[in-house]
Amino acid sequence: MREFLAVLLLFLIFAAFVGTPVPTTATPEGSSAEEESTLPDEPPPPEEKDPVVVVETSMGNFEIQLLPNIAPKTCENFLKLVRKGFYDGLTFHRVIDGFIIQGGDPKGDGTGGPGYTIPAEFSKEKHLEGTVAMARLPDQVNPKKESSGSQFYICLAPAPHLDGEYTIFGRVVSGMDVVHKIGKVKTGKGNRPLKPVIMERLYLKRDIEPVERKAEPQEK
Repeated sequence: MREFLAVLLLFLIFAAFVGTPVPTTATPEGSSAEEESTLPDEPPPPEEKDPVVVVETSMGNFEIQLLPNIAPKTCENFLKLVRKGFYDGLTFHRVIDGFIIQGGDPKGDGTGGPGYTIPAEFSKEKHLEGTVAMARLPDQVNPKKESSGSQFYICLAPAPHLDGEYTIFGRVVSGMDVVHKIGKVKTGKGNRPLKPVIMERLYLKRDIEPVERKAEPQEK
């Protein structure tokens, strides 16, 4: 009888031990280890919002910060041409002191381009000193006010009469003194510089380091 009771007691103790749940190990802030392991991974860092393009010219360098938030198609096209080397070796073919410098024409006379236009992307941005915008044909032959595929201009001073009429896609953030020097060159017929002002190389700033270049002395 004693042996029977001893066996029964051992059986009851064993059953009670097996049925007891094992406690979950807690992690900081009260969440369980299992819940923490199912949290989503940290998102990747966002891409560069406003890329900067370096413009190396025969008179010095300056930098343009693009504004893809207000002109996404225009900025995408500009970067595509920059990466292809489209602008390398072209000139600023139109210079009007106190107003603008304009370039990006493979013909060098204001009539050329890559063979296509870009839909207008007007915004509330203003034409201020250093504003970069796309050139276009007049309304008479271009009622949709589509932008040139490659020609752009940089304002040397505020130009409010252009607001809402041309696609602004960037601003000069460094080297505005170089832009003003270009604006002071001597010009001839059609506001074309007598001595060509060459865009020697354009590139995205994060891709290649800029080359130090001394500005040429200004003509008197």
